[in-house]
Amino acid sequence: MRARRVFEICLCLLLGSIALRPRVVWAAENFLRESQRFVKVSARDGRYFELTNSRPFVPIGLNMIAPYGNNEQEALQRMEQWIDNLSENRGNYIRLWLSHNFFDIEHERSGQYDPDKAKRIDAVLEMARTHNVRVKMTIEHFRHFFRDTQSWAAKPLHHVSRGGPAADIDDFFQGRKSRDEFKKKLAWYADRYGSDPVIFAWELWNEMDTVRGKGYMEWTEEMLAELRRLFPKNLVTQSLGSFDDDSKRERYRRLSLMTDNDFANVHRYLDLGASLDVCKGPVDIMAADAIRELKNFKSAKPILLAESGAVEPSHTGPFKLYQKDKAGIILHDVIFAPFFAGAAGTGQTWHWDHYVAANNVWFQFDRFAEAVKEIDPSAEHFEATMIDHPRLRIYALEGKHTLLAWCRDRQNTWRTELAEGTPPSSVTSVVVSLPGMTNQLNQSTVSFYNPWLNQWSKGQAEGNSIALPAFTRSVVIKMRY
Repeated sequence: MRARRVFEICLCLLLGSIALRPRVVWAAENFLRESQRFVKVSARDGRYFELTNSRPFVPIGLNMIAPYGNNEQEALQRMEQWIDNLSENRGNYIRLWLSHNFFDIEHERSGQYDPDKAKRIDAVLEMARTHNVRVKMTIEHFRHFFRDTQSWAAKPLHHVSRGGPAADIDDFFQGRKSRDEFKKKLAWYADRYGSDPVIFAWELWNEMDTVRGKGYMEWTEEMLAELRRLFPKNLVTQSLGSFDDDSKRERYRRLSLMTDNDFANVHRYLDLGASLDVCKGPVDIMAADAIRELKNFKSAKPILLAESGAVEPSHTGPFKLYQKDKAGIILHDVIFAPFFAGAAGTGQTWHWDHYVAANNVWFQFDRFAEAVKEIDPSAEHFEATMIDHPRLRIYALEGKHTLLAWCRDRQNTWRTELAEGTPPSSVTSVVVSLPGMTNQLNQSTVSFYNPWLNQWSKGQAEGNSIALPAFTRSVVIKMRY
């Protein structure tokens, strides 16, 4: 495990190993340097992230909201196993819900914070630090005070009848007393976790528009400004509910363009109960379209598909076909499609426990990391485009010195492979033409990465055409010029 490797490195340093010392010193110093850098929006290209030493940071990870177990120790051990599995597969990002019962510091009375509960947050941040994983800290998620439905989203302690400051949800967002109390909570977190580089970003709320309270956008503007004041070295952001209906577009536009919202999150799932047809078809199309929707707002900020995956109709549970997806094809599409459509990182799946851990498909994160290794998106100033092809959907990133393209077989989808049981067929004798790039590409060496076999191979461009090697499901093209 990576933690063990770091321990061995440090031990070698202490013992002054002679034979391994130059390599070990470099590895230890590099690891420590990277973990001490904050993530920021790139100064070279504001659509991507980088560390404060200008090294690229491409978020590779998933939602890992909270662990479960028969007791605290068992739950934290499970959390560390998940983080270790992600890290071993070159993942570098997770998202927590600080308001989940396991972590919630404000669980007895509104405005009272439990330092013992915070020790659980401390423990997870140390796990993340050990494994060089960054954490998005989502502060709140409740949707109502008392309703019978969605009991997991209730938080009655903020109601005046329970000693809280708000007469109703509208008052929670609009009332000065409630706003001031929420700022005190932010200040409490700042006192405990301020200026910590392991924190990727602070996120105000999970899916703010699902609360059904008036004034949440104005509340968001005020609280993002407060987060920026309290956490000047960390990114700050906000999220909205799944973009599965046309009515969501203007909400997403307003939030994406909000001044203090450092980057744009979008949530979207494969959902056969969704209003938008794009949410019912191939996962790569669904995921890529979510990124394009936010790109159309022209905010020039980084964009992340911050929640995705597959659900039973209208979010009534995890997708039943997950059980058949032992190869992780849904996860693969969620990871790859957003980045190749112009996002700043991978798509970040939900169902980390029911799907990713249960099917042991962590390797999909490593396959993405391998495909983009040594790529600096900010230096390349990538422009995302689609290349027409009768058999493939080709998502291409054209940069200053690199062409990177992910080719997805149109004939293979979650429906054909999981619902109908049709195995993926081999794609052979396929030639891809790259319009307008003859001068850059002619006779150039091309690298191909097969993420399903974890294999690289070589080829050569002829004019603006590239003959692909045989593959199933997908293949990546990488070319330097």
